[in-house]
Amino acid sequence: MADEPRLPDHPDEATACFVHSLIAGEGLTPARIANFRISKDKSKLEADIVNEPSEHDIAIEEDDEEDTGEETDTNKVSKDSNISPTEVESRHLTKKQLSDMAWNVRNLSKKLDNIRLKLSVKTIFLVTKAGDESVVDSTREVTRWLLSEDRETRYVVYIEKKLQVDPEFDYEGLLEKEPAAKERLKFWDTKLATEQGHRFDFVVTLGGDGTVLYTSWLFQHVVPPVLSFSLGSLGFLTKFDFNDYQNILSSAIHDGVLVSLRLRFECTIMRSNPHKRETPASKKQRDLVEELIGDESDGTLSHRPDGAVHILNDLVVDRGPNPTMSSIELFGGDEHFTTLQADGVCISTPTGSTAYNMAAGGSLSHPDNPVILITAICAHTLSFRPIILPDTVVLRVGVPYDARTSSWASFDGRQRVELLPGDYVTVSASRYPFANVLPPGERGDDWMHSLSKTLNWNTRSKQKAMQ
Repeated sequence: MADEPRLPDHPDEATACFVHSLIAGEGLTPARIANFRISKDKSKLEADIVNEPSEHDIAIEEDDEEDTGEETDTNKVSKDSNISPTEVESRHLTKKQLSDMAWNVRNLSKKLDNIRLKLSVKTIFLVTKAGDESVVDSTREVTRWLLSEDRETRYVVYIEKKLQVDPEFDYEGLLEKEPAAKERLKFWDTKLATEQGHRFDFVVTLGGDGTVLYTSWLFQHVVPPVLSFSLGSLGFLTKFDFNDYQNILSSAIHDGVLVSLRLRFECTIMRSNPHKRETPASKKQRDLVEELIGDESDGTLSHRPDGAVHILNDLVVDRGPNPTMSSIELFGGDEHFTTLQADGVCISTPTGSTAYNMAAGGSLSHPDNPVILITAICAHTLSFRPIILPDTVVLRVGVPYDARTSSWASFDGRQRVELLPGDYVTVSASRYPFANVLPPGERGDDWMHSLSKTLNWNTRSKQKAMQ
């Protein structure tokens, strides 16, 4: 058991992100989502449909006071409340609620397949590959171009705070050439991006796939559309050529963008609550399987949440610095899958299937597949094989009480956290997908092209013909 979910302070209604406004629309259910419409909501963000392929209008109702006639346990919120009903954490949803949420996001993604979204962009957020001086110079070039008096719109541009004192960026020199832009050039830090993501209309990244993952980490809830220029070594998420950045950005802002919604996971760390008069010896006698799927006799809470994160690639639970392999319990829904003896386990999104999951011998998955991939890292059995589950399952990955050592969890390769015996992590589909901007006409074949281009996948010398 766990305590009640902790709701974030900022409501979804404050978002300036148009794509997220669609996802967070009140009352979206499978029966109603097919007929919702995109309308101009000047309190959030103007949007028009360009090249509309469907016979249906697509929209969000402007009247927030409208009574939908549908109230469930997750959306009984008073009209004067500042808490959004969609902020209930995924692990607390019933199987039907989780299934409906995943269905809605997938259905919205399909609707966006052939729609070019024309956004009203006023605030742009720039993310630069850390520690690369050549990319800093490119960031300065893009910043100056966006702030130039030649632009029709006076954009507000946010750059990372450390660039203000970076000699390569030359902040003072940039203001000398564009003095009128001083009030429109602002700086962000991780706190601003995490807590006030609704401020930004559009995100531009300069780097590789790691920079895109960092962007996903910054925007833990609202994720504005992200356009990524390829300036790194991997290119599964970075689809745009920086050499043509002026035409690409002009077209994206004025003509609209194609958006792919990438599945993210919501991961919650759950800590074991000590029992009264518990000793180290008695703790080893507790049974994690019984506590998670059995009946608790005394009615006390066995675990408490200790933070939640939304990830784009993978959760990895491994042995860390310990010399012995990890003992890991795997649960799916109300079932105990197995006890895994291995160096670790990788729980991957379809987007992350080409990262650690692939290196550990897992399956490659197209990013449009609504699945969760489970791959053991150096399993100490020959029978454990990679598993692919639907995204409607709530996974739990825990360390049994009688494990010899603790394990360590990392989220998209960041924030390594020690899991002591009795602790576990829940993994479920996030209601906040990652809005990835795609080049025109590349929705269907871009992933397959990336396999061949980036990994030289399945390439070998051609077999000689028979003489």
